[in-house]
Amino acid sequence: MTKQIGIIGAGVMGANLARNLARHDFEVAIYDRDAHKVKALHGDRVFPTYTIENFLGTLESPRRIWLMVNAGKPVESVLDDLKPYLAAGDVVMDGGNSYFKDTERRMRDLAARETHLISLGVSGGAEGALHGPSLMPSGAREAYDVVSPFLRAIAATTADGEPCVTYLGEGGAGHYVKMVHNGIEYALMQAIAEIYDLLTRCGGLQAEQVATLFAEWNTGVTASFLLEISTKILNTHDGEAALVDLILDTAEQKGTGRWASQNALEVGRVVSMMTSAVEARIMSAHKAARVQAAKILPGPQPTRRKVNELINAARAALCGAMVIAFSQGFDLLHGASDEYHYSYALADVAHIWRAGCIIRANILDEIRVAYRVGLDHLLLSESLRETVAQCQTGWRDAVTRGVLGGVPLPTLSAALAYYDSYRSERLPSNLIQAQRNFFGAHSYQRLDRAGNFHTHWGAELTKKR
Repeated sequence: MTKQIGIIGAGVMGANLARNLARHDFEVAIYDRDAHKVKALHGDRVFPTYTIENFLGTLESPRRIWLMVNAGKPVESVLDDLKPYLAAGDVVMDGGNSYFKDTERRMRDLAARETHLISLGVSGGAEGALHGPSLMPSGAREAYDVVSPFLRAIAATTADGEPCVTYLGEGGAGHYVKMVHNGIEYALMQAIAEIYDLLTRCGGLQAEQVATLFAEWNTGVTASFLLEISTKILNTHDGEAALVDLILDTAEQKGTGRWASQNALEVGRVVSMMTSAVEARIMSAHKAARVQAAKILPGPQPTRRKVNELINAARAALCGAMVIAFSQGFDLLHGASDEYHYSYALADVAHIWRAGCIIRANILDEIRVAYRVGLDHLLLSESLRETVAQCQTGWRDAVTRGVLGGVPLPTLSAALAYYDSYRSERLPSNLIQAQRNFFGAHSYQRLDRAGNFHTHWGAELTKKR
């Protein structure tokens, strides 16, 4: 009996996706170079295979092949193994965190063989893969139509019953959207961590006390999966100690946050929260240097005063930072749609992030509504504009307390600087243009007359009267 879909990669994500598909009555073939992983998956509607030839031979035509292997060389290697056997009309889905430009190159290569590659962002972690992920597919429309019934069946569903998957257009848009998703994820995680740091160092709160606050704050604009799991983390103990206090303070990264930050420079959009979050992880990796520096570099000691005011300020800062994190992410998506001719609708992106994915949050309901009316930027949304207006006083207070107490808040302060820059009618770039003209003869423009200008600086330009 032929199988309807096949998965290559029997790690945690691939295995759970196979179980998810089987639970929805699909017959699934699975293959992995590690035979032990495959053997462990034998069960109802999941059929282990041990060679590429056997795997492909079990699939009905056109063959639907879902890759769940690490980005980079592993994807290239698996595609090289598949190419000799692929037939016209077969559809391969890359569900890893591949770089979108690599995906588009691979799409062109397979298209020359009349085979399709779907760029498929997958979010939700192991639990999401098993119970319902957020899925971000792009590629040829006819290829998406072949796999759409499978994706829609297993995707997470929103409170109104809609599956968190939609066609995002051609090209590598699926992996691009997932890259931005991960950049927002970096920003939100770092912002929450900074709030925790501020409350413990300047407020003297213990982990479980911060957990209580996070549980209270997990409503309205700040309600989110990441705040929810942070509450559970901070409430977990190992003996008498909070487990989080025993974890080494060095955070790893797999590249997607860095890619989003780098790509934003190419597209010409500001994602300062993502960049600050990536840099914070880089700084955390220099543990030995930080330990040594802490012994010799002077700085202020955090003062623990007016704790209730600090708590209110911290909540306001989290609210403002959450709005800015999504604002920057969607602004990057907006810029990329112009730069790379992607056709996704931003309201649709907000929709598929409403459930299943790591950055799911209440604010996405407002974002979806805001983009349905054709906004250029989320901060111009009436409801989100009012939200920031209400929280900005406390937000500024929180950042000030961090600065005065020597507590680093790179992401919270970057978010505030972004907000202040975006609302500034005039920025000091006039002086920068004058500096460029001084040393490099780069021309500048004036407010009072049209044209491009160059000045011999230091000379008297107009006679004094």
